[in-house]
Amino acid sequence: VQLQASGGGLVQPGGSLRLSCVGSGFTMDPYSIGWFRQAPGKEREGVSCISSRNIITEFTDSVKGRFTISRDNAKNTVYLQMDSLKPDDTAVYYCAASLGWATMRVSEYEYWGQGTLVTVSS
Repeated sequence: VQLQASGGGLVQPGGSLRLSCVGSGFTMDPYSIGWFRQAPGKEREGVSCISSRNIITEFTDSVKGRFTISRDNAKNTVYLQMDSLKPDDTAVYYCAASLGWATMRVSEYEYWGQGTLVTVSS
């Protein structure tokens, strides 16, 4: 099981980025997928998650109304669309997979990808 996160970069406040999480070596369809982020000196926190059949999506309060999560099982990919980005969104973003319920608890995820850096700055 491998996950590859990509799409990070430098963006100005108010800008947008779309992160992708591509699975290889397994089929993502039955997995819940979570997006997490870790800023320097801070603990890793849950940003959003999506259940295996798109029934459940959740967002941490600080990104509600700005981020959306979606999945394309045919492409074995989950996306995190990030709009109206703020400097506080600066962090390394990780995706993770779990066969359990969709949750934003770090401890519930078995498989993790490497991170992709998002920097929001003018």
